[in-house]
Order: sequence, then C-alpha cells, then structure tokens
Amino acid sequence: MTNLRKGPRRGAFWQLTSLLALAFLLSGCGINNIPTYDEQVKAAWSQVENQYQRRADLVPNLVETVKGYAAQEQETLTAVIEARSKATSIQVDESMLSNPRKMQQFEQAQSQLTSALSRLMAVSERYPELKSNQNFLALQSQLEGTENRIAVARRDFIQAVEKYNTEIRTFPGRIWHSLLYSDMELRENFTATTEDADQAPQVEF
Repeated sequence: MTNLRKGPRRGAFWQLTSLLALAFLLSGCGINNIPTYDEQVKAAWSQVENQYQRRADLVPNLVETVKGYAAQEQETLTAVIEARSKATSIQVDESMLSNPRKMQQFEQAQSQLTSALSRLMAVSERYPELKSNQNFLALQSQLEGTENRIAVARRDFIQAVEKYNTEIRTFPGRIWHSLLYSDMELRENFTATTEDADQAPQVEF
C-alpha cells in the first residue's frame, strides 16, 4: 500500500518538474518577448499622449495672456485655439497603434498646433510689455520644456515600436508570433507629415 501511495505522488512531482523545466527553457528562447515589447510600446505611447496633453493644457492660459497685450492679433490667437481643439479631438488609443491613417491624422493635428504656437511666439516679439510679463515668461518656459519632453517621448516610442516590430519579423520571434501571437499586428510608427517633421518639434522663443 505504501508503494502505491508514493507512485502517483512521485509521478506528479516529475510532471511538475518537467513543466517547470520546460517553462524555464521556453522563457530563455524569447517566448515572452513579443507581449513584453508590446507592453513597452503601449507604455511609451502613453507618455507621448501625456506630454501632448500637458502642452494642450498650457494653451488656454497662454492665449489669454497674449490676448491681454495683443488683442488685435485675433487671427493668430484663433488659429492656436482651433489647432488645439483639433489636436485634442483626435485620440489614438492602444488598439489604434496599428492604424496608419489614424496615426497620421494624430501627428498632423499635433504638427499644426506646433506651427500655430510658433506663430504666436513670433507675435510676442512685437510687444515688449508682453515679453516682460512674468506670467507669459513662466508659460513660455513651461511650453519650451514640454516641447523637449514631447521630443523625448516620441523618440522612446519610436524605439519601442522598432524593437517590437523587429521581434515579430525576425527569428525566433517570427516563429512565436505565428504559433502564439498571430493576433498581434505590427505597430505603426511616427512618419514625417510636414517639412522637417523628422526633427524634434521646435517653438521659437
């Protein structure tokens, strides 16, 4: 009776040991790379959106400050407001990162806001009192810092997408993709939609 009891337990032990050994070997073969890199892409995209939202949040106060000293620049002020509205209306969630049309729309809207803000900063050069206003200077500094953060976040996203897409298209990731992750598509990356769009967005101060 004793041997009968030990037999099934010993068999279960070896089965568990074999499964653990197999899991260890598979983890070393990159079986988890694709979902891991996919999560990194999503996290990087969240940072891109976070920094663009930070910029959008600065725009209303900036417009109001400029309006107080340069109300006659209505065309430029309106262009900034409209560009902000369009930029914030286009949302790209995680499920749309493989949609090139949606990504292009998003990037074009953000580029238009960058351009409108550049024109607004150029207008400020004509108003010395505005340029010396402490609130304007603070907003100007925050906007400049945000543009730098956007550039960094975009760079990190581009690198994360490149790593993920490369894994899917090369050995052994290509095998794991065909066997286990065939529903996970290649991710769309940033593409140039305006002249010099491959460079970091710049707002002239």
